[in-house]
Amino acid sequence: GGHHPVREGEVFNTRYQALRELGCGAFATVWLCQDMRRKKHVAVKVLKSREGFAETAQDEVALLHCVNCMKKKDQAGENIVSLLDDFRMIGENGFHILLRRVLGPSLRCLMGNYTDQGLPLPFVKKSLQQVLAGLHFLHKRCRIIHTDIKPENILLYGRDKSLQGLLMDTLSFGRRTDVRLNGAGGDLSNQLEESDLMSIEVKIADLGSACWTYKPFSKEIQTQPYRALEVLLGLDYGTPADIWSTACLAFEMATGECLFDPQPGKYFSRDDDHVARIIELLGRIPPQIAFSWNKSTKFFSKPGALLRLSRLCPRSLPGILADRHGWTPREAAAFAAFLLPALHYAPER
Repeated sequence: GGHHPVREGEVFNTRYQALRELGCGAFATVWLCQDMRRKKHVAVKVLKSREGFAETAQDEVALLHCVNCMKKKDQAGENIVSLLDDFRMIGENGFHILLRRVLGPSLRCLMGNYTDQGLPLPFVKKSLQQVLAGLHFLHKRCRIIHTDIKPENILLYGRDKSLQGLLMDTLSFGRRTDVRLNGAGGDLSNQLEESDLMSIEVKIADLGSACWTYKPFSKEIQTQPYRALEVLLGLDYGTPADIWSTACLAFEMATGECLFDPQPGKYFSRDDDHVARIIELLGRIPPQIAFSWNKSTKFFSKPGALLRLSRLCPRSLPGILADRHGWTPREAAAFAAFLLPALHYAPER
């Protein structure tokens, strides 16, 4: 029922040789493998064998097959990672489903090399265009909600073979290395030049938590800092939840810090703090919205009043960008005008 104990050198499906583990989660491990037939590196995701995980894996395979099918009809699908293969194997703990995908380091990996300053704004803009185009494709063409947009699930990709090789080598799949813009110091052979950075494209990855727009699989979705308000408060969610997460992603890319980074306290939960931080930034939640949600009494004692947190410190998005990150008033106003509609309290807006 558990993880398959993969060993380095093990060969899956007579074709994919395991080189090293790239990551391990609650549901699966991901391995860097050599496709011995095509002489290329690939990523192989090995799902746990327990029955519930197998069902989830089947759902993920169905979602990815839908994406692959729709890609043939719409070029925007290029902004979504492809499923190249899927197969089953039997291991010590039962049947496992394995998914093979294209490989690339994550946006989190790149952000880790820019400390707290954020990524260059031209790259942020270009990447966001591709993320939003990919989400439009998922939402409209495939009728899929991703449910977990965050830096770890945005992969970097270089169309040029030398750039792709540079990404794979220098960023080393999440291991923090000394990658800086040319001229910032350090070994020039271990740097991404600014022109290289603008040549990088991004792809949305990991549909392991995704669902159909007409058939949500779970009420609990999204990684906490990127969680939409309607999800926090127990409302039925839809594709706008991905747009909220994208706004949080955009702020983090541009500044190097989370838009919302809630922490639990002695008398309140992490969710309480999250709702409070949202109100501080976006203003009072209208009563007709707050009290239409299933969990409203968990957070609110009366319209506009939080149960466990009373002292809030209102702040504005342009103010944060200008005061904490040194943006000009014009830059801050423009970026805030782009983000705020994606953080509207009414999801349909």
